[in-house]
Amino acid sequence: MRLVVTGGAGFVGSHLVDKLIFSGHEVVVIDNLITGSDRNLTLNKNLTFIEQNVAEYIDVEGKVDWVLHLASPASPADFKRIPIPILKAGSMGTINALGLAKAKKAKFLLASTSEVYGDPQEHPQKESYVGHVDCTSPRAAYDEAKRFAEAVTMAYYRFHNIDVRIVRIFNTYGPRMRTDDGRVVSNFVTQAIANKPITVYGDGTQTRSFQYISDLVEGILKLMESSYHLPVNIGNPHEFTVMELAKIVKRLTNSESEIIFKPLPEADPKCRRPDISVAKNILKWEPKVELQEGLKKTVEYYKSLKVGSA
Repeated sequence: MRLVVTGGAGFVGSHLVDKLIFSGHEVVVIDNLITGSDRNLTLNKNLTFIEQNVAEYIDVEGKVDWVLHLASPASPADFKRIPIPILKAGSMGTINALGLAKAKKAKFLLASTSEVYGDPQEHPQKESYVGHVDCTSPRAAYDEAKRFAEAVTMAYYRFHNIDVRIVRIFNTYGPRMRTDDGRVVSNFVTQAIANKPITVYGDGTQTRSFQYISDLVEGILKLMESSYHLPVNIGNPHEFTVMELAKIVKRLTNSESEIIFKPLPEADPKCRRPDISVAKNILKWEPKVELQEGLKKTVEYYKSLKVGSA
């Protein structure tokens, strides 16, 4: 097949591109490198890179079988730094990507997020839960961009008969996460390797469910193989407190870091855990990589970057 992947130079996108090319497909990556990096892309005769902002009109020559829309800054550090590009990627970018799928009669996949649930009042979160989102909070740019993206994707499904898929991605980690990512795994690992204080925001009792990148990629591929068009949670239902994660990272890195506490950021969710019944029943998918195993690989990656070296 020939697939267009927006955001293909980012953390998640580049791993998905690698898997698609390894499977023998031709991939066109569209990315403006605002948070992605062309270093994440492996040179290959079946890979074409177009440096472009998806908020601008998208045109790709030749046949296209799939449009996979992953383009969007997705890190907490970005929510305050570049909120308008985030909103544009989720709104105009999604419309442009859907327009390409419509023009090419291609299938379409939207990378959505567990952030559509906001600070959830349902736990664990099922796809039927409509969320608890404050549209004026510092996180709103990302939350609302993805909620709009889902809405317009379903509108194109209903009114233009585009064959769509929507994946709601839960906390994912692994190699190629930016060192300034702002997410808890990258924060803790880079701090621990450098023997700097490990910063826990809040009292550390808030929970997250951490999914290794290879599990997410397999889940996306399973969803593409299905005919299911409604949103599907792809995440790891094993829940850990932030304090538990800090202690695990400290042990795996043999770090001398102390654990310190700072105030919880505004609108930071207190809990996050997916109900993956739909993925298990319809896609026959569930995560395989345990947290300790995935963290070891992530630590090795950051060490290879000489994080913390003088």
